[in-house]
Amino acid sequence: MTASIPANLRDAAASISFEFFPPKDDAAEIALWQAIRQLEAVRPAFVSVTYGAGGSTQDRTVRVTERIARETTLTPLAHLTCVNASIAQLRQVVGQYASAGVRNVLALRGDPPGDVRGPWVRHPEGLDHADQLVSLVRSLGDFTVGVAAFPDVHPESRDLDEDVETLIRKADAGATFAVTQMVFDVDTYLRLRDRVNAHRDLPITPGLMPVTNLKQIARMSELMGTPLPAAVVSRLAAVEDDPVAVRAVGIQIATEHAQRMLAEGAPGVHFITMNRSTATLEVFRNLDL
Repeated sequence: MTASIPANLRDAAASISFEFFPPKDDAAEIALWQAIRQLEAVRPAFVSVTYGAGGSTQDRTVRVTERIARETTLTPLAHLTCVNASIAQLRQVVGQYASAGVRNVLALRGDPPGDVRGPWVRHPEGLDHADQLVSLVRSLGDFTVGVAAFPDVHPESRDLDEDVETLIRKADAGATFAVTQMVFDVDTYLRLRDRVNAHRDLPITPGLMPVTNLKQIARMSELMGTPLPAAVVSRLAAVEDDPVAVRAVGIQIATEHAQRMLAEGAPGVHFITMNRSTATLEVFRNLDL
């Protein structure tokens, strides 16, 4: 059986993990597995495979996660969302993961299909919130369950207070750790972490992505509803006509952010790889962990 993620990530040294997305074709799958094999040598605490927008890649996500469990030494963190799924279907997916020895689940409500900024519509036989999904997964067996956190406030939340309350509900439902969306402003991560930890002992690991392409990161920022901080934009804009320099500055910014968050007590760093290993590995090596 696959090893389980520590219930409290602060029990160990800084926990490094990586996130991939499921490949769309054979060429992308080759690139994904090259990245997985390169990052396997770093011996991360875990790796995760996302669902596509609106849960569009669920089948590929499950297949890749199962393969990681069976064919590598890595510990997979299985993504699971409520999107377009009945409770019976969610139980079935959890059963597939368990059959492959996957016992770590990241429980997410998920984005509305078709338009990530559109209104959320629950499946008529499904669940409405991530805390309900946490409770369901925990009821199905011995699973370690993590959840998402939003340092810059979830687009549907009124304010930070509502996000803090949501994370507390997830912890009460049985979540034992959280992983954030991409962090570009360290202060927002620390603010959320401190507010939640004033109420619950919930390790919150920041998500981090080295910027290597300005157009890509601008699009992702738009989808997440998270504006890029002026301090980050100005440094990248100063070299925007030089792709090599953009990559170097992006790696430098990511390194600085990771170093500060770890120094401030973050339990680790969750790298969003975009299925490429080189920039992520450069940041990891800069951290000298």
